[in-house]
Amino acid sequence: MAFSPSRLLPLALAALFSGSAPAQSLMPGTGTQVVIPASAEVRQENDQAHLTLMIEEQDKDKTLAASRVNLKMKQGIETVRSLDPQARLKSRGYYTYPVYPDEPPPKGQRNRQVIGWRIGQYLDVTTTALATLPRTVAAAQRTLSLNGLNFSLSDGAARRLDDKRIAATYADLLTRIGSVAKAMGRTPADAVLETIDFDGSGAYAPAPEMAMAKMSMRAAAPESAVIEEPNFEPGETALQMRLVARVRFK
Repeated sequence: MAFSPSRLLPLALAALFSGSAPAQSLMPGTGTQVVIPASAEVRQENDQAHLTLMIEEQDKDKTLAASRVNLKMKQGIETVRSLDPQARLKSRGYYTYPVYPDEPPPKGQRNRQVIGWRIGQYLDVTTTALATLPRTVAAAQRTLSLNGLNFSLSDGAARRLDDKRIAATYADLLTRIGSVAKAMGRTPADAVLETIDFDGSGAYAPAPEMAMAKMSMRAAAPESAVIEEPNFEPGETALQMRLVARVRFK
């Protein structure tokens, strides 16, 4: 009796899925390559502060306003240097603006009349003396205003934290290689690292997030007022890293 191909196909499929054939496990062969990602995060307390001090004066006489700005900035710089000799100071942003009346000019008058001058200057301060920072800021606020403040890591601390980040990420890679080898029925000794990409392409991880505490104050206190010391929390900086390694099993 003859069988047509249309009748042979269902019989073949039934035999394949009947379970009569022995099951075969999928085992990795020699030279199998595996791409393994790893990541880590390390944290460290901030040890450096960046603050911006400023002074602004307004007067009908531009000369008087400029003189007061120059004198108060000089006094503020001397105060900061006396309390924190190691601080790095940088002057910037000296500005002079005319002040006009709020009312529009009279009809027929094209140019508004200047009724005064607003003059100011900024001073950037970078310091690692965080223990005495509240006292330094309070003293400086007798003549200047605190315009901005943020905390970060000093250059040395940032390098040390980056060393920790690399070591922690590599340790996570070794742990993952052991887990992958176990799942494949192999041993970590069979693994050979062929390439490691520590964010080399920039495609594997977002940019490191720098956790910084920020605050801003603009109002200047009268010179005769007693300034209470502010309270600061430097916070910490977190650095993340991801790597991708290509591993070949012998």
